[in-house]
Amino acid sequence: MDNAPKLRKDLNPEDCWDLSVIFKSDKEWEAAFRELDAFLADYQSCRGHLGDSPAMLKHAFEVGDALELRLETLYTYAHLNSDEDLADSKNAGRLDRISARYAEIEGETAWFDPELMEIPQNRFDELKNAPELAFYRRTLDDTERERAHTLSEPEERILGLSSEVFGTPHQIFSKFNDADLRFPKIADINGNEVEITHGNYIKFLESSDRRVRKDAFDALYGVYKSFSNSVAAMLDGTVKVGVLNAKLRHYPSARAASLFSDNVPESVYDGLIDAVHAGLPLLHRYFRLRAEVLNLDGDLNMFDLATPLVQPSKAIYSWPEACNLIREAMKVYGPEYCGILEHAFTDRWIDVYECRGKTSGAYSGGCYGFPPFILMNFSGTLDSVSTLAHELGHSMHSYLSDHAQPYHYAGYRIFVAEVASTINELLLNRYLLDHSDDSRFRAYLLTHLLDLIRGTVFRQTQFAEFERDIYAASENGEPLTTDFLSEHYFKLNGIYYGDAVKNNDSIRYEWARIPHFHYDFYVYKYATGLSAAAQISSQILNGNVEPALNFLRAGDTKDALDILADAGADLRTPGPVNAAMDLFERSLNELEQILLP
Repeated sequence: MDNAPKLRKDLNPEDCWDLSVIFKSDKEWEAAFRELDAFLADYQSCRGHLGDSPAMLKHAFEVGDALELRLETLYTYAHLNSDEDLADSKNAGRLDRISARYAEIEGETAWFDPELMEIPQNRFDELKNAPELAFYRRTLDDTERERAHTLSEPEERILGLSSEVFGTPHQIFSKFNDADLRFPKIADINGNEVEITHGNYIKFLESSDRRVRKDAFDALYGVYKSFSNSVAAMLDGTVKVGVLNAKLRHYPSARAASLFSDNVPESVYDGLIDAVHAGLPLLHRYFRLRAEVLNLDGDLNMFDLATPLVQPSKAIYSWPEACNLIREAMKVYGPEYCGILEHAFTDRWIDVYECRGKTSGAYSGGCYGFPPFILMNFSGTLDSVSTLAHELGHSMHSYLSDHAQPYHYAGYRIFVAEVASTINELLLNRYLLDHSDDSRFRAYLLTHLLDLIRGTVFRQTQFAEFERDIYAASENGEPLTTDFLSEHYFKLNGIYYGDAVKNNDSIRYEWARIPHFHYDFYVYKYATGLSAAAQISSQILNGNVEPALNFLRAGDTKDALDILADAGADLRTPGPVNAAMDLFERSLNELEQILLP
C-alpha cells in the first residue's frame, strides 16, 4: 500500500462516499440554505402561543422539528464535504456559513423551552394529557422534570451570559495541555533523540525496550509534576463551577445535576464502582500474567502495561478482506441486519482511504433521512479493521433508529452511543478467535480484548471514582490542592492495580493529564457502555438477537436505562458489569493456556 497520500481527485470514486444523495450539487445546497428563513418564520409565529391549544403546541413541535432537520441536513453536507479536504476554501466557507447560521437560529429560537415551562401547571397538565399531544408525551414529561431546576427568566439570562466565563477553567486547561505544554526529548530504541508528544507517548510505552518505556514515563510525568499546582487550580475551578451550578439549580449534588439529563440515578454510578471493585482480583491476575510473560515477575511497573505481549501474525488486510471479515462476523445478527450492512459497502456510505487534506481519524456521521456515512483512513491493520467494525456499529444504530422512529425521537443519547459500536468490536473479536488456530494470532486477539476491557471498564471506573470523590470533597469544603489530588489519586491507583504492579510514585500526577476530569461526570459512560455491550453481545452469540435489534431501533423513545434493560442489560443491577468481568475471565483463562503451557 502506497504510504504517500493521494490527491482526492486520484482516488477511485467507488472508494469515496457519495454525498450527492443529500444534495445533488452545491447549487441545490445554496437553494436549501436560502429557504431557512421561511422555516424559521413558521417557527417564530408560534412564539407566545404555545399554551393556546393542543393543536398550536403540536404545530410548534412539528415546525420546530422541520427547522432542526433542515439545519442538520445543511450542516451534514457541509461538514462531510469539508472533511474530504480541509484545505478546500470553498468547502470551508460553506461550513462556516451554516455553522454561523445554526448558532444564530439556536439563539433566536431559545424561547421555546422557557415559554413551555412558564405555562401554569394546571394548563400544562391539560396540554400534556390532550390526545393531540400523545406523541409528544415523553418530551413533555422531560419538560416537567426540568421545571424544578429551571430558574426565572432573568436568572436564566444571567446564567446564559455567564456560560462562557464558567467554561474558563476548562478552556485554560485545553490551551495549556494541547498548545503550551512541551515535553523533553528521550533516546528512542535506536538511540535517536525524539521529543515526546501527546501523540507519540503511547508508542514509547509500547516499545520493547524497557529503558525507552521508563524514560518516556518519567519524562512525561515529571513535566506534569512541575505544573501540578497550576493544573490543580484549573481542576479546582472546573469542579467549583459544577458545584455552583448544582446549587443554583437546586440539585442535591454536582453529580446528580450531571446525571439528570439522562435520568440516571446516582446508585447506577456507585453500583458500577462496587461491581468493578469486586472484579479487581481478575485484573491483578492479568497483571501477574503480564509480568511473567515479560520476565518481570515481581517488578512490573506502571510503564510496562502497554507494551504488546505478542504481535499479530497477519499484519495487513486489504479493503475487500476487511469488509468480508465484518460481513461474516455480523452474520449472528441475522439477515435484516446483514442486508442493511451490505448497503454500506455497495452504496458508497464509506470514504475509505487517506488522501491529502482529509481529516484524520474515523467517525460515523449523517442526518435523518440519508445514509449514515463513515469517514475512514483505512490502513489495513487489524486495528483499522476493528475501527471499521466500530463505526459500522454506529451507522447501523443510526440507520435502524432512523427507519423505525420519526425524526422527533430518532436520535439516541450519548449514554448509549458507544454500545452498538462496541458490540461490533466484540463480535469481530469473537469471530476471529473462532476461526483461527494460530496460537500467536489468538494470543494477540485475547490480549487486545483484555486491554480493551482494562482500559474501558477498569481504568474509566477508576477515573469515575476519583471524580466522584473530588466533587464530594469540594462540596464539603475541601480545597482541591495538588497534595490532596495527588495523594488521593495515588491511593486509588494502588487499589486498582494492587500488589501486582509497582505503584510508581510518578503516577500520583496522572490526574493532571486526564482531559475528561474537566468534563463533569462523563467517563463512567465508557465503562457502562462496554459493560452493556458485553452482556448484549453475549446474548446475540447465544442466538437471542431480537432484543438487540429492538435496542438499535429504539432511538430516544424511552430513557436510556430502560432501553438497555429491554435489550437485556439493566445497568441498575450488577449484571452488565458482571458480564464484562465474565468475558475478561474467559479471555484470561484462554490466554493463560496459550502463553503458559
